[in-house]
Amino acid sequence: MDPDRWLSVDEIASHLGVNRETVYRWIEDKGLPGHRIGRLWKFNRQEVDSWVRNHNQIDTDK
Repeated sequence: MDPDRWLSVDEIASHLGVNRETVYRWIEDKGLPGHRIGRLWKFNRQEVDSWVRNHNQIDTDK
C-alpha cells in the first residue's frame, strides 16, 4: 500500500480492525487524525498509526 495515499473511512477502519462507527466516534471523542474534504473524511495511514501508538501509551499510563 502506498504510504502517501489518503485512505477512506472504510479503508482506515479495516486497517485498524474496527467498524466505521468506531472511526467516527474516535474522530469526535478521541481526536483520531483525519482530514475532512467536503463531506468525506480522509486519513493518512502514518498519522493514524502514530496516533494509535501514542494513544495506547497514554491509556496504559493511567
